[in-house]
Amino acid sequence: MRLNEIQEALREQRIDAWLFFDHHRRDPLAYRILKLDAAREPTRRWFYLIPAEGEPRGLVHAIEAAILDGLPGEKKRYASWSSLVDGLARMLAGHRKVAMQYSPKCAVPYVSMVDAGTVELVRSLGVEVVSSADLVQIFEARWDEKKLESHLEAGRRVDAIRAEAFRLVGERLRSRESITEWELAEFIRRRFAEQGLTTDHGPIVAVNDNSANPHYEPGPKGSRRIESGCVLLIDLWAKLDQPHSVYYDITWTGYCGQTPPEQVLRVFGAVKEARDRAVRRVESAVRGGEDIRGFEVDDAARSYIREKGYGEYFVHRTGHSIGEEVHGAGANMDNLETHDERRIIPWTCFSIEPGIYLRDFGIRSEVNVFVGDREAKVTGEIQEQLLLV
Repeated sequence: MRLNEIQEALREQRIDAWLFFDHHRRDPLAYRILKLDAAREPTRRWFYLIPAEGEPRGLVHAIEAAILDGLPGEKKRYASWSSLVDGLARMLAGHRKVAMQYSPKCAVPYVSMVDAGTVELVRSLGVEVVSSADLVQIFEARWDEKKLESHLEAGRRVDAIRAEAFRLVGERLRSRESITEWELAEFIRRRFAEQGLTTDHGPIVAVNDNSANPHYEPGPKGSRRIESGCVLLIDLWAKLDQPHSVYYDITWTGYCGQTPPEQVLRVFGAVKEARDRAVRRVESAVRGGEDIRGFEVDDAARSYIREKGYGEYFVHRTGHSIGEEVHGAGANMDNLETHDERRIIPWTCFSIEPGIYLRDFGIRSEVNVFVGDREAKVTGEIQEQLLLV
């Protein structure tokens, strides 16, 4: 556990303490941030308080007294309901403001791990509960050099496989052999395994109206054939099959033929420019030392798509945090699904992926942006034109 760094962050944010709580592993963030490797499933509640100053302390049930062993500080035991409340009151004495894995109105679902009743209990003891969302971002979303290199290497491999996938479709079309969405997805998964990559699910391989469904995934039955005249969208994400690697996540779109319909070209152009405006907004802010928040990046992309008359067809956030999980715990580029006010901090990475989804087809273009100490950069290949497959 990075105790000194946690306490420094608490002091910077003027928060008295960070209160961790769990029951039946409801909060995986707590275990990762505390580096707590509990050997057994916790069947009773535990609390662990890290103050901005002084020694941490814990509160554990008498029949699971060892659950927090390995963490510094004294651990008090409780057994009855009344002793739990009394023990918690003693633990919180002298603290006016504590952070918990809570988000007002569930604005940031990724950190909304503590149930409402527990928040009510803590508040009943005269303590203000604030969201730990910004703290979580510091200790969960920030990368180190090793993670960055794992991302870049995954990117090189995924970009090559993406190119292979589109090339395979072209070969099949020219030889008049059929290939389905499912078969192409299976090809990508097979190449991931061969190249030492792993993923939690996916990829998305979608043609025509299926590409208008942002989270469509083909199954072995009923998947469409990829034919001339189709819009083809491929969204693929993977990481190195090694501990603590982080994801690379991209989307490219093509047209199966040499003469795309004018509407397809217009929509691709609008999506590409929206993507580039969001990227430039981040690059400019980081270069100039300006604080920038997730919702502002979403605004940069969304305002352009609205300007082009497609606002109602952009139905998801502009981007998400990327980490050891493809949807990470850092700031999201979002002013639609939520109003994400979290600051984009150095050594974090996120996707920028605006999309327009009409009735007959959808276009999305996704890149990953890494923010360093003084600059932000797209970490892989960038699609500049609609692919002609």
